[in-house]
Amino acid sequence: MERRDFLVSLLAGGTAGVCVDLILFPLDTIKTRLQSPQGFSKAGGFHGIYAGVPSTAVGSFPNAAAFFVTYDYVKSVLKFGSSSHLSPVTHMCAASLGETVACLIRVPSEVIKQRAQVSPSSTTYQMLANTLRQEGIWGLYRGYRSTVLREIPFSLVQFPLWEFLKDLWSRKQGHVVDSWQAAVCGAFAGGFAAAVTTPLDVAKTRIMLAKKGSRTASGNVFFAMHHVWKTQGTIGLFAGLIPRITAISLGGFIFLGAYDKAHSLLLQLGIKESQ
Repeated sequence: MERRDFLVSLLAGGTAGVCVDLILFPLDTIKTRLQSPQGFSKAGGFHGIYAGVPSTAVGSFPNAAAFFVTYDYVKSVLKFGSSSHLSPVTHMCAASLGETVACLIRVPSEVIKQRAQVSPSSTTYQMLANTLRQEGIWGLYRGYRSTVLREIPFSLVQFPLWEFLKDLWSRKQGHVVDSWQAAVCGAFAGGFAAAVTTPLDVAKTRIMLAKKGSRTASGNVFFAMHHVWKTQGTIGLFAGLIPRITAISLGGFIFLGAYDKAHSLLLQLGIKESQ
């Protein structure tokens, strides 16, 4: 990957991440509270809907930038991805590695954000201080495995589907899709991926919110899912499904549309400056 391409991916990805995370934060809060062990009302209901937003504001740009830099880099390295038959494999590998790297930044931000979301009377700084005091630096990475196990299947569905829909639309109309068309493809791909990975998202939320020392806090995704299923049934495994699909469909539209637009604009700017 050339230096110019690296900077374009970094800036476009970071910009897209900030846009979607801040715009859709209220829906994310509702989803988290629906999935929390204490239930929606006790977790805050509709009160303090922006609790935890400073954590998101700080982590959003580097998280999204890290994902797209890795995603685009891996796609550029896997040259066999130019084959139409192997293209989905390239996108799956690139998305999986991108999520693994991005989660190193995302998880600490997510831990503090979710704990603040279900305790709206506490500030983000208080949550950060309490976590570091009680659990140390590793407390910020509780749920790393569960987040990766959620994000990789999500990306294995979302990104190949997004790329496929863009290619299909491009072939149908005879030219590369516009940014708004890429955004529509992103909304559909994101919503579908969100639906099928909701149980993993519920498990991740429970692990991040569990009391220190509890079995759920150990990070065993399958135990967390089994415990939810045992106590709440299938409905519990799909808690927050509607706000999750809504948020990620809108997020896919904004995130992937903004990325596509920013990416093309930055490339055009770079070309003009080089002339």
